[in-house]
Amino acid sequence: MADFEIMEQEGVRLVKVTLRGETVLTESGALYYSRGDITMESKAPSLGGFLRSMATGEKIFRPTYTGTGELHLEPSFGTFHVLDVGGNTWIAESGAFWAAESGVVVDVHRERTLTALKTGEGFLDFQTKLSGHGKAVLAAQGPVEVIQLQGERMVVDGSYVLARSGDVVYSAQRATRSLFGTLTSGEGFVRIYEGTGTLLMAPIPYWRQRMFATLAGIRARGGGGGSSE
Repeated sequence: MADFEIMEQEGVRLVKVTLRGETVLTESGALYYSRGDITMESKAPSLGGFLRSMATGEKIFRPTYTGTGELHLEPSFGTFHVLDVGGNTWIAESGAFWAAESGVVVDVHRERTLTALKTGEGFLDFQTKLSGHGKAVLAAQGPVEVIQLQGERMVVDGSYVLARSGDVVYSAQRATRSLFGTLTSGEGFVRIYEGTGTLLMAPIPYWRQRMFATLAGIRARGGGGGSSE
């Protein structure tokens, strides 16, 4: 099995993958540098995969790395979480997938349209479905907390749940029963997780990650303050 190690230095974290004749799959553009006899391959997707990518906005290409050596993936001001898929099904938040062993099947999961609209994700909300056997790496904004639900109901105001086991029921509803209460509480719609299963939550970002996200948002809104001559 491939060995995934989260390394930290100078306030950033990256994933070091040690391969001993194994194959791993990564998100497109995740490679930082590699050492050893490792071969990268990026196959063209099937027509169905291409059309699905056009519809979902997910990356078309996810390269594989095979061989013996060390693979270092791009660093982040956030962090990473190693998940043992263990033959179960997991639904990961869009953009959370970072890498996985070859035994893990990476697919697309579509949330119900009504749930997507209520949570502000738009008409279509596609997330990543992980199944099979092996380890997967998820990218997170901060420390990951593992929460076990035992027939319980958890209410979350925001996309802080990084992933959930497939037996957890996900929905969205108004924060209060009345429309007036929803309007005056300032909470709007909240995300509901119910049943028996596991949640991976990352509600608190590292401060560097939060600063980076804030600056990126300012630039995206055209407030970058470009240089003048």
